[in-house]
Amino acid sequence: MKIAILTSGILPVPAVQGGAVENLTDFYLEYNEAHRLHDITVYSIYHEHAFCHPALRSDVNHYKFIKTNTLAAKIRKRLLHTVSRDEYYNYHIEYYLDRAIKDIRRNRYDVVIMENRPGYAMKVRANSDARLILHLHNDHLNSTTKRAVDIHNLLSGVICVSDFINNRVRTISSAGGKITTVRNGIDVRAFAPDTNIRSKRDELGIAEDDFLLVFSGRINRDKGVSELIDAMLKLKDNTKIKLVIIGNSFFGNVSDTADSFIGQLKAKSAVIRDRIIFTGFIPYDKMPEYLHMADAAIIPSVWDDPFPTTVLEAQAAGLPVITTDRGGIPEEVGCDNAIVVPTGDDFTARLADAINTIYESPDLRKKMGAASLSRSVMFTKERFAADFFNALSQFT
Repeated sequence: MKIAILTSGILPVPAVQGGAVENLTDFYLEYNEAHRLHDITVYSIYHEHAFCHPALRSDVNHYKFIKTNTLAAKIRKRLLHTVSRDEYYNYHIEYYLDRAIKDIRRNRYDVVIMENRPGYAMKVRANSDARLILHLHNDHLNSTTKRAVDIHNLLSGVICVSDFINNRVRTISSAGGKITTVRNGIDVRAFAPDTNIRSKRDELGIAEDDFLLVFSGRINRDKGVSELIDAMLKLKDNTKIKLVIIGNSFFGNVSDTADSFIGQLKAKSAVIRDRIIFTGFIPYDKMPEYLHMADAAIIPSVWDDPFPTTVLEAQAAGLPVITTDRGGIPEEVGCDNAIVVPTGDDFTARLADAINTIYESPDLRKKMGAASLSRSVMFTKERFAADFFNALSQFT
């Protein structure tokens, strides 16, 4: 089939600036390159590192880049914002979409895959008779979504990252024939424990006999980092429990000194500042080194996290997991490798109890870590990509 991919319009593909959606797109493109299934064209925003990426040498995957930050593009975006009456997203995304559609109109695609942007459907349908497939990573299409019924009716299929997201789409219509679940995957081999990797503990001033928790991900209120620090404060009398917080408020090297929320977190944790380390942004390829130094991973999301890959990465690294019962997270973990903490009243106290439980039992940590490794084989990038293309074939 001849397929077009519309990305989020925010980050580039190849995923040189990271992003879960963009990494997953890379995974199924890599699989397509290996198995030569389809002729695929990706419409991505321009980035100089993406433009010279080795993936562009493929003869089955093609990349068309849209420059959104030139002076001409900025002027056009403003004009589009002024004259347009049917914007679904902000004018930055709408500009990307309009430029991509101009090219799509000149080509006859069998399928257009929309990555996490249900609102693209109306404009794409007005310019192409291709089958529209939505790859849905977040809770962006449900009964309360703007023009939900119109969008739902235009789609040939919806591939959801979790049953949680699947069930949210079904609030529009109980007829689920066009909705399926393909759970995310990661490069499990990249995160597998490796005794040859030098521990980051010395570099970060963490003793070998310290019990080290690691949090990784975007740092915002939804991710439960503030509640995690509250839990650490409840455990302040135990000086051996330490926490490394990896990430920033957005992708890339944004200075966290300018981020008021991260500043609030640092101020809150000041009384135990010797036990909480903020690393800031860490490139994705360096993440295994940081996970391998930890005794346990903690993902304390307080929102309905659809299917966070940080949970999968922790499992692949062979770590016990402490997490919550929100969104698609319970679909990722098992009762033998994770402590799942309910959010709500007394959440921070329950979080502190979970940390203490794992801290006090090295044998439990060992068993949970082994169970994480066993479970991680369910979430390889190869399994994800094969399932993705199988689902695509059902709708086309």
